[in-house]
Amino acid sequence: MTEKEIQKTLEDYARAYCAKDIDALMQVFDDTDNISVIGTGANELCVGQEAIRELFLRNFRDASAKHFEWGWIDTRISGKQAVVSVKFTLHLEYEGKELKVSLRWTVVLRDEGNRWVWVHRHASTAAENQEEGQAYPKESEK
Repeated sequence: MTEKEIQKTLEDYARAYCAKDIDALMQVFDDTDNISVIGTGANELCVGQEAIRELFLRNFRDASAKHFEWGWIDTRISGKQAVVSVKFTLHLEYEGKELKVSLRWTVVLRDEGNRWVWVHRHASTAAENQEEGQAYPKESEK
């Protein structure tokens, strides 16, 4: 299985997410409950099919994604496992306004022989109060 096949899973995810197709989106993930997603929200810590499905359905209710603008992508393959690190911009419509959200992902995948499946996805945003060259943000969370 190649890096190209792994990166195709990113496109599959983006296509399903923009279409608000929960079934297609969940096809990107391993079909067991041995999966997890960490989102950018404080309460977005999900384990298992049902919790992850509910997280995405909430996202679909709150906004409409238009497209994913991929930036930096780094793929590391080690046997039947891979890690993809991604920086991208999500273009979406939220409360009648067009928004651009800069995100970073780490996706852990497993080779199932005929396809790569996601077993974990972690999303984050860069700390806005951390200047270039600094190790930590200027102000800590309270």
